[in-house]
Amino acid sequence: MAKESNAKAGIGVLGASGYTGAELVRLLIRHPGVDIALLTADRRAGQAMGDVFAQLAPFDLPRLTSIESVDWKKGSLDLVFCALPHATTQKVIKELLGSARTIKVIDLSADFRLSDCAAYAHWYGHEHHAPELQKHAVYGLTEIYREEIAKAGLVANPGCYTTCAQLPLIPLLKAKAVDPDEIVIDAKSGMTGAGRSATEEMLFSEVSEGFNAYGVGHHRHMAELDQEFSKAAGRKVVVTFTPHLVPMNRGIFSTIYVRGHNASPQDLHAILTKTYAAEAFVHVLPFGRMPHSRHVRGSNMTFIGVTADRVAGRAIICATLDNLTKGASGQAVQNMNLMLGFPETTGIDQVALFP
Repeated sequence: MAKESNAKAGIGVLGASGYTGAELVRLLIRHPGVDIALLTADRRAGQAMGDVFAQLAPFDLPRLTSIESVDWKKGSLDLVFCALPHATTQKVIKELLGSARTIKVIDLSADFRLSDCAAYAHWYGHEHHAPELQKHAVYGLTEIYREEIAKAGLVANPGCYTTCAQLPLIPLLKAKAVDPDEIVIDAKSGMTGAGRSATEEMLFSEVSEGFNAYGVGHHRHMAELDQEFSKAAGRKVVVTFTPHLVPMNRGIFSTIYVRGHNASPQDLHAILTKTYAAEAFVHVLPFGRMPHSRHVRGSNMTFIGVTADRVAGRAIICATLDNLTKGASGQAVQNMNLMLGFPETTGIDQVALFP
């Protein structure tokens, strides 16, 4: 629950020097109910946040510190966001919750997204380091697991690709309106989806003026998609998913091909329209109209469009979101609002940047 009177919730961001960490800070600065009390970044320890991200220089923020120097038993943190690399978060959260179990945690890595620890080991190449915590983790797709998130102490924030595919498909699978065995997801991501680490293949001259598929046939998000789609369908679902990297900063765009199961494309559109009619951050366009990634840039919105394929019985669904906002940090703040008792849209109801 939110704190009484005028007291603000103490918030920490672990991994604040990355793109998702900076996006968290950007959103939290304007949140009326929280106080940013801790920012960590091991390689940048001792620096001011404004020295790492110049746009944050005008704001009074704590200096960056190393995780190793944090005493979790001290201070007044109510919730911590973990924006750390995959495979490191499990050990950090295990130590954090072992020292201060009253702190709530939202993990933006993949370390707690898979409920099956054996599946995690298969897809990520190493054993799960905190299986005792995994059973308590709640998958953080807000519109689907809202009630569970509100009561959770540990939330696994979904991936950007998976959020963009799951929001349009889960309602259709629950309604048994599409064939679970004929789902193809063709997805594109902006460059920030690859993180901020300096690597040769991410140099401007390596990625500009073209785009490419990667992780073809074995991308790790496949496990996350299969897990949630199988839950929705009540049976095992294995989808075809291919991600692509495009030379833009922000955005995810998914083109999804489905076959209706005793349902026309118009029926699929009607199901999605009804499902999300009261949702603040999911907007279903009129039938036949397709979304543009630039229409959600910088916002926490997801736009969904549905149209008929020329092949009878098939439909094409397009969905788009900002990978750093609804695909990561914005959805994390949305989940924080639920966990701390704030109105769900607080601090993240900004309109998209255009042009």
